[in-house]
Amino acid sequence: MEWETVIGLEVHVSLSTKSKLFSGSSTEFGAQPNTQASIFDCALPGTLPVLNEEALRMAVRFGVAIGAEIGKRSVFDRKNYFYPDLPKGYQVTQLDFPTVGKGSLTVTLADGSEKVIGVTRAHIEENAGKSLHEEFSGMSGIDLNRAGEPLLEIVSEPEITCAEEAVAYLKKLHTIIRYLDISDAIMAQGSMRCDVNVSIRPKGTTELGTRAEIKNINSFRFVEKAIHSEVARQQEILEDGGRIIQETRRYNADKDVTTSMRSKEVANDYRYFPEPDLLPVVIDDEYIAAVKAQLPELPDARKARFIEEYSLSNYDAGVVISSREMAEYFEIVARSSGDSKLAANWVSQDLLGMLNKNNWDITESPIQAERLATLIARIKDNTISGKIAKTVFETMVSDESDVDAIIEAKGLKQVTDSGEIEKFVLEVIEKNPAQVQQYKDGKEQVIGFLVGQCMQLSKGKANPAQVNELLREKMQ
Repeated sequence: MEWETVIGLEVHVSLSTKSKLFSGSSTEFGAQPNTQASIFDCALPGTLPVLNEEALRMAVRFGVAIGAEIGKRSVFDRKNYFYPDLPKGYQVTQLDFPTVGKGSLTVTLADGSEKVIGVTRAHIEENAGKSLHEEFSGMSGIDLNRAGEPLLEIVSEPEITCAEEAVAYLKKLHTIIRYLDISDAIMAQGSMRCDVNVSIRPKGTTELGTRAEIKNINSFRFVEKAIHSEVARQQEILEDGGRIIQETRRYNADKDVTTSMRSKEVANDYRYFPEPDLLPVVIDDEYIAAVKAQLPELPDARKARFIEEYSLSNYDAGVVISSREMAEYFEIVARSSGDSKLAANWVSQDLLGMLNKNNWDITESPIQAERLATLIARIKDNTISGKIAKTVFETMVSDESDVDAIIEAKGLKQVTDSGEIEKFVLEVIEKNPAQVQQYKDGKEQVIGFLVGQCMQLSKGKANPAQVNELLREKMQ
């Protein structure tokens, strides 16, 4: 039997407000356990919540950016459940009246096609604490540092049909969030994490299958692998005549399997009711317009501008706008070097390759945009060849010296003197009579071999265009 996959994503984003959602206390990743837990986070008697307005503004900022409906009246609710890292015994969230309503994201897939994926809602809620198991033999520790952090939970429509679409959606979401500067969205640190709802059904049917929710996945790669693993598990069960149980599961990356955590709760299990200590939040068109006026240039708009202004291909533009910092870096290189195509090639290939190899973010690059622009300028003015530029680039990673100083110190200046190049050309012609004759007999591709011999003889310093021209001239 052929199966169709149906996926819905719930993405939890920690909002970068630097203070808790209701208590006003500070929050910072990596602090010692329980050093940032306020009396409100600990649920001490008599504490009352006060909404962090910055969290509201960030949620509206996101909603406006994806063209979503904005709830002019939003209501906070209590979601009741017991867990040791939730001292109050409930989580403050939004159920029926979220801040952000229906919207959509357009994602580009590997084959270049586009798909619009609906966003059901994005609601504000508070984070829970964290249970620590590794450092305690036979016990668990509770860290309440992140308890009360403001979260934005972004829920997609169940319109995603495969792991590739899920990852494309997540990456697009991640890019938008970073452009908006509402979160650092570092998945490894938990400031963006994902719950994946997966179900399958016989191909051609419309009724949704029973879903399993895979909790708290913290990388794009693991989302992809978890979906593949869960789809395979469900297919095997159904094809063996079994049935899928609605449950919550976790993904084990070491074994590449999903394992059961608990039966899946439904809304009634949480006994939702309106938060009695918080009034409804009411905003107007003027507030929404003010937030919209402060939006930065968003990824899709920047991509379109780069294609138009810098004549980039759709692919190159997509790579260099993948993060706000990368796009800003590219634009400096393009403008300073005066060659947008070379700038795109160096940023998307050499620079990105170096960053990935060292597991660095663009903000950690040891090669600043102005230095890369200077390197490209030296290729353009024939100071060095493109091949030698690779050597200079590698040196620039560990050497902060001026680009020209590196070229000078290593004696890498390109040979452009016609007399010098002619010596290399004549020597190569003399040493390779068979290839010369093949060229004269019409075998055009031999010129590549002969140019290579000249470049080798000059230790890569001869100007390739001049070499090519002189070779053709001397072999006539």
